[in-house]
Amino acid sequence: MFARASACSAARAITALLIEIASRDDYKRIRRRVMQNMLSLDRSSVGPVGLQTFAAEEDRRRLTGAATKAVVRLMRAWGATNAEAASLLGVSESTWDRVKAGRWDGVLSQDQLTRASALIGLFKGLHLLFADSMADRWPQLVNRGPVFDRKSPMDAMIEGGIPRMLEIRQYIDALRGGL
Repeated sequence: MFARASACSAARAITALLIEIASRDDYKRIRRRVMQNMLSLDRSSVGPVGLQTFAAEEDRRRLTGAATKAVVRLMRAWGATNAEAASLLGVSESTWDRVKAGRWDGVLSQDQLTRASALIGLFKGLHLLFADSMADRWPQLVNRGPVFDRKSPMDAMIEGGIPRMLEIRQYIDALRGGL
């Protein structure tokens, strides 16, 4: 239902643009096509807007390349060891070595993409919160915040897995006023 509402908003924006640039006949033809596409949405693939479960193989295959590149870059920025990076992404160290070298042609699992998403969101949140190099140093620093148990955020995420990764991401979002 929410995805349909979003699709309707997108259709209205497209319609407004078409009114400005297209002739009346073109406008009618294109609007008809947009409406047909909206009506033919596969209801099984439409969920609430913003909810990405990474359950579909097609989605995982499409997102894996970008996710692995982003995680490699942020791990480099954070100064993570191979063991830390592999643990955070949920892969073996040998797989991490191939991912890092750009020689891995696999597809991340649902859990691994969830991990990547949490890490990427945390990276973005840190760079919005801190305007200096602290954004990249913070994951390695021992923290007395309530979700860290006097560990570095990186160690806390490795120990706590996906639930702790999401909790730390929410913690940073809350600190910067994003919640």
